[in-house]
Amino acid sequence: MTDAAPAPLIRRLDLARLGDEPETLTIESTPAERAAIAAAFGIPAIAALSGRFHLRRAGGPRIAARLELAAEVTQSCIVSLEPVEQSIAETAALLLVTNGAPAEDDDMLDPDAPDQIALDSTMADLGALLVEQLALALDPYPRRPGAEPPAAPDAGAAPQAHPFAALAKLRRPD
Repeated sequence: MTDAAPAPLIRRLDLARLGDEPETLTIESTPAERAAIAAAFGIPAIAALSGRFHLRRAGGPRIAARLELAAEVTQSCIVSLEPVEQSIAETAALLLVTNGAPAEDDDMLDPDAPDQIALDSTMADLGALLVEQLALALDPYPRRPGAEPPAAPDAGAAPQAHPFAALAKLRRPD
């Protein structure tokens, strides 16, 4: 059995303490947390990462959450491997379902419904949710402006002579 690495950003919240009024919580990451997240994602750097969670009760064991994510990341260009700096601003709708309550079938079929996050208790790790949303928001194929992949050989062009074609002619003249 291997020990799992500790989560790079932990911000636990007991959802049972939420009242009837909506609540807003802001998470600011530290430089050490950003370095750990960048290492986990295999990217050069994360200069900034924050999230603002707007939480409200949605009936029963459900908490509606809207996350406003803001990040400054550096990834490697897929063509040149040079650094690509990007600003990310994303909003995500989540539905936190506490105590292992089953998801409603209607929500599972609606692509516009908030993503449901099933929790085993009333404790939610908002830091982990922020990191997951950042992973989803990263550009899977970052490219520096003007970086072009090498040109593919033209299929209609005449084939280039083999480098040893001249030697073959010396051996067998036409």
